[in-house]
Amino acid sequence: MLLAGIFAIVLVLALIIGDWFQFTTLKPWACHYGCPLARRQDSVSQPKDSFPRLFKTQSTLALPHGVARWVAERQAIVIRPYYKMFSLRFRTAWPLKGTIEYRFQDDHLQLHLSKRIPWSSVILTAIWLLFVIGGTLAFVGMYAMDGGFNTIGGIFWAVGMIALGLLVLAGGVILLAFAYRLEDSRLMQVYEELTAALMSENRQGG
Repeated sequence: MLLAGIFAIVLVLALIIGDWFQFTTLKPWACHYGCPLARRQDSVSQPKDSFPRLFKTQSTLALPHGVARWVAERQAIVIRPYYKMFSLRFRTAWPLKGTIEYRFQDDHLQLHLSKRIPWSSVILTAIWLLFVIGGTLAFVGMYAMDGGFNTIGGIFWAVGMIALGLLVLAGGVILLAFAYRLEDSRLMQVYEELTAALMSENRQGG
């Protein structure tokens, strides 16, 4: 039984490490990897021949706060922040990367940004939320079946336990909101630096 538990823990850790590796790599086969959370569309003036000039070294472009990788065969650009470039250098458990699908329309470049998060972060967060909500509801149901609401003291004790569950849930939601805003601000800064580089290349090419 102990060996089975150790094996399960090692397997889960291996899956999480593999998931994060696929998420953070800039290889072409992983450009669309990750759970999409939000989308954004933009349009910039850009000729078709500007991409080879902009992405000169192995189809990558170093930006002040991150890196962009051009995947020509998939008509996509992957962007990822460099956390050491920000004042808050730590990485949360919910990092974001961007997959930009593009298409040329006349002399304009249509950008479709998809913000993505590791699948393991989504799954573990969903399990935690279900555990807190399900545990609180299960407690209320079992407590009611055992007659816990038959006395005033029992009612107050149950209300206190429910309030504790709601407090834990609210704290988790606040943490998720803070982490998303932090990671989103980092990703959007890299995205804005990429669009600025695209417009600057267009001016130089023109």
